[in-house]
Amino acid sequence: MIKKSTNWPVTILIALGSLLILFPLYMTIAIALKNPEEMAQSIFSLPTGLHFENFSNAIKATNFFNALGNSTVITITTVVFILLTNSMVAYAIARNMKRRFFKVLYFYFISAMFIPFQIIMLPVVKVTTDLHMNNIVGIIILYVVYGLAFNVFVYTGYIRSIPYELEEAATVDGASTFGTFWKIIFPLLAPVSATIGILSCLSTWNDFMLPLILLGEDSYTLPLVQYVFQGQFSTDFNLAFASYLLALTPMLIVYLFAQKWIISGLTSGSIK
Repeated sequence: MIKKSTNWPVTILIALGSLLILFPLYMTIAIALKNPEEMAQSIFSLPTGLHFENFSNAIKATNFFNALGNSTVITITTVVFILLTNSMVAYAIARNMKRRFFKVLYFYFISAMFIPFQIIMLPVVKVTTDLHMNNIVGIIILYVVYGLAFNVFVYTGYIRSIPYELEEAATVDGASTFGTFWKIIFPLLAPVSATIGILSCLSTWNDFMLPLILLGEDSYTLPLVQYVFQGQFSTDFNLAFASYLLALTPMLIVYLFAQKWIISGLTSGSIK
């Protein structure tokens, strides 16, 4: 019987990695449940009393449910449009890569990945304001367009690995180009779509800069409303950390329900 030995370097690295994740989470929960007097005595200690009123006060201060609704609408609509439109663009490029126009188009999209948002920020503000797109609809369109470069890169590589014979068989059966994509190709993209969907969901939900420069106060998302606890001379840390916990809870719930598809999507994509 072979005796299994413990891989101590890997075990220590895993322990340090877990500590890096768990310690900030512990600090967030502990501070959210304290009052200012307890936090002044010791910031690292466990709370002696559970001050759940911090959460109700944070909900009132941030108009939480309005911001939650805005973040939810923007995130869900963005992810749906990204999966539908970006996969279609990638399909057209992948199946016509031999043509010069589509090859140039492919590298044109790829080059956009190397342009920092800060460089185009001011032109984006000017154009969106002139087109009256500084609202929720406008920001959804911008998210879909911004995701195009990376998503086309990922989708195109995956589609090129799908055999042509599947599409030829569909064409023989009388399927149109759109019908072939929708009934044959799109279902086969499920693993990579899961990966792109969760990455787009996280980046859209947590984005701070684009909503800050485009949206009015009534359309603020959850990351923006966290600013109300930042005063000129002081910050209410207890309410702020309670609000941070409320803001990250929806994404934790999404991950708990979707982790099966997220992990299978990542592993299938890597094998493919």
